[in-house]
Amino acid sequence: MASRPSSASKESSSPAEARPRLAAAAPDPTLALFLCLFSVQAAVVTLSPILALVASDFDVSTATAGQLRSASGLVAGLTAMAMGRVAARLGLREILVAGLATLAAASLASAAAPSFAFLAAAQLALGLGLALVLSGALAAAAEWPAPERRARVLSWTLIGQPSAWIVGLPVIGLLAQVSWRWCWVAVPFIASAVALAMVLRRPGEGRRESHAGAWRLLTSDRRVAAWALSELLAWSAWAGTLVFAGALLIESYGISTATAGLLLGAAAVAYLPGNMLARRHVEAAARTLATAIPPVAAVLVVLFGAVRPAAAVSGALLAAAAFCIGGRTIAGSALGLQVCSQRRVFAMRIRTAATQFGYLLGAALGGVALAAGGYPALGATLGALFALAAVPHLATLLASK
Repeated sequence: MASRPSSASKESSSPAEARPRLAAAAPDPTLALFLCLFSVQAAVVTLSPILALVASDFDVSTATAGQLRSASGLVAGLTAMAMGRVAARLGLREILVAGLATLAAASLASAAAPSFAFLAAAQLALGLGLALVLSGALAAAAEWPAPERRARVLSWTLIGQPSAWIVGLPVIGLLAQVSWRWCWVAVPFIASAVALAMVLRRPGEGRRESHAGAWRLLTSDRRVAAWALSELLAWSAWAGTLVFAGALLIESYGISTATAGLLLGAAAVAYLPGNMLARRHVEAAARTLATAIPPVAAVLVVLFGAVRPAAAVSGALLAAAAFCIGGRTIAGSALGLQVCSQRRVFAMRIRTAATQFGYLLGAALGGVALAAGGYPALGATLGALFALAAVPHLATLLASK
């Protein structure tokens, strides 16, 4: 009689063997991960069209209100840096569940805030949720699908962010005419709640990637350090632009929040062709694109702050900048995956940290510039950050010759 396999041999399977079975048994993650990044970006951009209203409601300056994003950015950046051990212990599904639940709760708290201090505390919690969801979703987009479907899932996941601009900003602009508080409920709360329900349908999973020694890459590999610094500078410039763009349009032209939301949403549409055009060349020229695009964006942002003859002109300048950012974002992401080819999850955590610390620096430096010299000084400051984002890549190219 043939001996039966032991229970131990049945239960023992390597992560590599278990992963295809998990991908086959679990629901398609595409829509859930799309909604995860939609939720993240909706929570990020909600503040932009309503910034002036929040400042007026709580009797603080626009520059001070802009620091709400600095607070959430600080928490999100620190959380992203500490994600490695937590993700290895809990798994990506559990990270996303915790992050989406936090994001939903923080959105409701922001809507109900009785004071500016309470709103600031809610934004700190929002930052925690942002980092968990963004890091977890980007890692899951690379880990959850079967290998032959990975590119498609990752592509649709990333589209979730600009989609939140395109769909969310006009909705926020319309609702803000009733109350800025409803904006937090209608967009980031609902999106995160739906995403949470979809993620909960997936089975849990174990450890995906060892994180031991990953952070030493920043000091031991010049290419990784240059990429990380460039990401931080570029995201600081773009984040600062997003934080204050709505206030610039409203305060410069006296337009309604609905009109400002439409202009911001229209600018976000330009992100998509920029991303798609750069995607054709990103495999062979990621570093070249990441070096060449930021100086062009710098000029556009300087003009956005200084040249304001009409709302349509400012909207067009912002759209042109968004077109550039669409190309730079995919180039920077592809370059990160190239220089961290054995540490994909780590690369996504670095991108999350750079994004969130970018909001911290962009909102902080932009607020100082706005208070000191108005919107022309804001544009000049953010333009300088964009220009500096090309320097690390130029230094790497020169050092390699």
